[in-house]
Amino acid sequence: MREIITLACSQCKQRNYTTTKNKKTTTDKLSLKKYCKFCKTHTEHKETR
Repeated sequence: MREIITLACSQCKQRNYTTTKNKKTTTDKLSLKKYCKFCKTHTEHKETR
């Protein structure tokens, strides 16, 4: 039931990370604060397709 999702930086829009989430329990979009090597800072990364 877990699906692979891609996380993109909210500032530079680069797709940096992939992770999995359970679509049944977490229906809203995932948002995590992670390090972006392109911005060279910690930014908000949001779920993309």
